[in-house]
Amino acid sequence: MTVCRGVRGAVPVVSNTERDILAATDKLLSELINKNGIVADDIASAIFTTSPDLNAEYPAIAARKLGWSNVALLCGHEMNVPHGMKNCLRILIHWNTDKSSEDIIHVYLGEAKSLRPDLHSEERID
Repeated sequence: MTVCRGVRGAVPVVSNTERDILAATDKLLSELINKNGIVADDIASAIFTTSPDLNAEYPAIAARKLGWSNVALLCGHEMNVPHGMKNCLRILIHWNTDKSSEDIIHVYLGEAKSLRPDLHSEERID
């Protein structure tokens, strides 16, 4: 049965530049797509957030460049929690799929692995 599931991921961004934000977004999106077999037509929507120190570009532009022209996309900032990870991009994809929640592979790259150590395993991440 097809249901809407959330697919999460996060990645550090080298610096607050358009190039670095889009490169990090593209890298994370590619990993999420490849590891889960996501097809653009099955995506209901996606939310992109950045830590407050990243504002040089909208991360959703990277998704548009992948052909997500008919997907509802939203960008925003994470809460400015004092101990929160800096230079971090997060993505939540709402995906219509037949996969169970246990079969969804969430992707946390680099230092962002520390955000969800419970999901980290060498064969599932990177």
